[in-house]
Amino acid sequence: MEFGIYTFGDNMPDPTTGVRLDPVERIRNLIEEIELADQVGLDVFGLGEHHRPDYLVSAPDVVLAAAAARTKSIRLTSAVTVLSSDDPVRVFQRFSTLDLVSNGRAEVMAGRGSFIESFPLFGFDLADYDALFAENLELLLRIRDSERVSWPGGHRAAIQDLGVYPRPAQDPLPVWIAVGGTPQSVVRAGVLGLPLAIAIIGGNPAHFQPLVELYRRAGKEAGSDPARLKVGINSHGFIAENSQDAADIAYPPFAAVMTKLGKERGWPPTTRGQFEAQRRLHGALFVGSPSEVAEKILYQHELFDHDRFLIQFSVGTLPHDKMMKSIELFGTKVVPEVKRALAAKASDVAPEQA
Repeated sequence: MEFGIYTFGDNMPDPTTGVRLDPVERIRNLIEEIELADQVGLDVFGLGEHHRPDYLVSAPDVVLAAAAARTKSIRLTSAVTVLSSDDPVRVFQRFSTLDLVSNGRAEVMAGRGSFIESFPLFGFDLADYDALFAENLELLLRIRDSERVSWPGGHRAAIQDLGVYPRPAQDPLPVWIAVGGTPQSVVRAGVLGLPLAIAIIGGNPAHFQPLVELYRRAGKEAGSDPARLKVGINSHGFIAENSQDAADIAYPPFAAVMTKLGKERGWPPTTRGQFEAQRRLHGALFVGSPSEVAEKILYQHELFDHDRFLIQFSVGTLPHDKMMKSIELFGTKVVPEVKRALAAKASDVAPEQA
């Protein structure tokens, strides 16, 4: 199982002081966070693409390239690339370049995006939301699989037997499909034999179990290689030495973000009671002590048997020192505890299978 972190480069005003970090300082902090994640042995760091004033990362590949020079082993992925409103040729070229810069550590996590700002910004019609993603994903995979490409055109101009460069160090460049819970999306990922990342940021995670089963079944029926049908779970969380400190640090920025988004989308304001309920074992939030977070990862592994777990610590603006401590605890306490438990479980099962 792989473990990692993702973020959108949140840079909202601190809910207690009202102060917003200088963007230069926030990006510098972000690079330090990725560097620490590498040092404590985490497997993956992801950056999401947004086009809003409260998030600084609109070009994940640029920030990840900067981080590549400061890291050695950690894989560097978008989380996500809003493929519906991007050019698949340029996506491939940018992430191939990142792959060369990082010596084969780049990945693309492609999604339709839960925010819509990129559509009017780049001149796309929201009525084409689904068609754009399907078409762009098909072209991206065709470019990935062949140096020279012909494309009949559609929402994008046609291509007639042209080469797309540079080619990545990895062959093929890893492409994950990120979904929020749409059955059609998980079926598409399974049929294409692409790894699946599911965002579980609220409600009861057990309700997503049928989606994982649907994905694996669709992949099997399509003849996809089972080894390629990997599942990742992406969730919100925060870790401190003890549970109460974790909750007290994480709640104010979390509530500020969710309440703000709620006003935009018609949700009620977030309450402390809702937050605490989601911290329980069967809730979606991984906010607590290292042992609590490890227990919840293992509980969800029983549900999904997933291959990767990514946690978003920075839901809103958190103090940099608290973020760094959370990353340290994740890498040095949570991950080893989960790996020990999974290894013990595997050793118990192995003789029976033999």
